[in-house]
Amino acid sequence: MEHVKALTIKGVMTIAGLYLVLGLGFNVSFITILAITVILGVISYLVGDLLLYPKTTNMVASTADVGLSIIIIAIVGSMMGSPDQSSWLSAGVLAGIVLGAGEFFFHYYIAKKPELRASFIK
Repeated sequence: MEHVKALTIKGVMTIAGLYLVLGLGFNVSFITILAITVILGVISYLVGDLLLYPKTTNMVASTADVGLSIIIIAIVGSMMGSPDQSSWLSAGVLAGIVLGAGEFFFHYYIAKKPELRASFIK
């Protein structure tokens, strides 16, 4: 149940950040933002929050989340939206920075919930 709660918090944070950057800044459709949120949320939760963060520092995990966000936004965005890679890369960089800042604080939540890490890493 803790994973569902953590994924919900992460999902709300991600969709809000993506809407601010992609929706308002780059006029990306809500469907595309929703798809990126789901894909990015699941992958970054498993890789960044449950695997990488417990073994490294908050800064390393947050930086990895920024890089992962840039890559996923550029790939999924170009598959669902216009094929203009440079626009999606720019959007990914801006959104990645915003999401990375949110991830930095989300990791404090994860740190307070040892059962989240313990149930996955065993």
